[in-house]
Parts: sequence; C-alpha cells; structure tokens
Amino acid sequence: MSLGLLGKKIGMTRIFDKEAGSSIPVTVIDVSGNTLLQSKTVESDGYTAVQVGFDDQKEFRVNKPDLARFKKAGSAPKRIVKEFRFENGTEVPSEHPGLALFTAGQYVDVIGKTIGRGFQGVVKRHKFHGQPMAHGHMMHRRSGAIAAGSTPGRVWKNQKMPGHMGTTKSTVQNLKVIAVREEDGVILVSGSVPGHKGSYLTIRAAKKK
Repeated sequence: MSLGLLGKKIGMTRIFDKEAGSSIPVTVIDVSGNTLLQSKTVESDGYTAVQVGFDDQKEFRVNKPDLARFKKAGSAPKRIVKEFRFENGTEVPSEHPGLALFTAGQYVDVIGKTIGRGFQGVVKRHKFHGQPMAHGHMMHRRSGAIAAGSTPGRVWKNQKMPGHMGTTKSTVQNLKVIAVREEDGVILVSGSVPGHKGSYLTIRAAKKK
C-alpha cells in the first residue's frame, strides 16, 4: 500500500467542462490537516508503516496514553488515526505531503462506510423481487422458504435474510481526480463516494488503474 489521504465528505456539486461542453458530478472532500504521527520500521516494529491523523479534537476527549502519543508527535489530538503499510525496505516520508500527494487527472480509490439504513427486509436489503401481489396471496415482500424440509434440513450459512443494512466498509474504485484546490484544502473526485455528509474517508492511489 502507498501513502494516502484521510478526509471528510463535504457533499456533492458539479464542475463544468468548457471543452467537452458538459457538467461532471463531483464529490468535495476536505483533506486539510493530515498529519504524520509515527513512522514504523522493521527494526522497531517488525514492519514498515506510517500512522496518519486527521481532524483535530479537544484534549479532554482523548485518554492519557493517546494524548501522550499525540504530544510526542507534536500534533494536536486527532479524531481519526489510520496506518498505511509499505513494503519492507521502503523509505517512508518524514512528513505528510498533503494535497501534493495527488494531481488532477489521477485515478484514486475512496474507502468509507455506507449510510446506515436500519433494519430492512429482503426486498430492500438484497433486491429480492418479492412474491405475487395478488389480493388472495398471503405474503408479498417476505423471503419465503429459507431451507429444505428434509435434506439438508437446516438453514445454510450466509442465507440472505432480513437484518441490519448499511454502515459497512465500502470501496469505490477508479474515481478520477477532477481538481485539487490547495487554497481551500479540498480535493474533488468524479462521481459519488460512500457515506453521508461529514463521514470520514480514506483516499489512496487506484490499485487497478
């Protein structure tokens, strides 16, 4: 894995492309304040990585061990701390480059948590078609039979059933960086990304592009 950015989703807007004569839907992500907190090496920790913190918070909200760790790094307490691992032997940066990490036209992957939907049935949660909607039918949006009666005589693991929907880790791959605005501390990527407004995201270089 290469070094990435931590950010907060601000919302969506659109950018007009004068040359193509079209509008591009983009997500605005605030990435200001990424701080490199700690560098890990094979000699001291057994692997190579860096810890990055994002979004300041008040000291009284942090326990004493974490507060001492932030002060040792010369940083204010952070709400989000993530580790980016490197191949052993790779030279890690001494400080986070911030927005200089990505340029317009580059492709990135964005990782976040999906919006929570609460308890949902199989039609909304798993896109089941449902059962007949005729007046005499007793079930419309229920799942129906979930196991055979005699063989195997049990419900298989991972059977799609009603349950909690959302708040799961999701990665959207190959999103194009439309613009990098250093004066505002934001990055604009094409399309939508997981999560609601204000949710935290991880932006990394695209793995498949």
